Amino acid sequence: QVQLVESGGGLVQAGGSLRLSCAASGSIFKINAMGWYRQAPGKQRELVASITSGSSTVYADSVKGRFTISTDNAKNTVYLQMNTLKPEDTAVYYCNADVMRWGSEINYRYWGQGTQVTVSS
Repeated sequence: QVQLVESGGGLVQAGGSLRLSCAASGSIFKINAMGWYRQAPGKQRELVASITSGSSTVYADSVKGRFTISTDNAKNTVYLQMNTLKPEDTAVYYCNADVMRWGSEINYRYWGQGTQVTVSS
């Protein structure tokens, strides 16, 4: 079993910054990729940023230049540094991890519980 625990969400004024953290634990042999998604009210969940074990990154166009994804591999943790926040960034943010478990070479996707980010005007 694998669990992802998120932290760092909250309320911030436009132009401010937040850093989200997500720590993976459990029966993990290797993490192939980690990422962040978000879902605003009335909207579908969308990819914000992702990073592979080879450090290849992908960002949504709306956050390029403002958000940075990074990992601490020793702690199985992914971070999302969010700068110059805008009201349109308001959403529930979910982390995910694509994991190889002990005894299997199959990739499994796990999700965190979500953390609310609210950006006021």
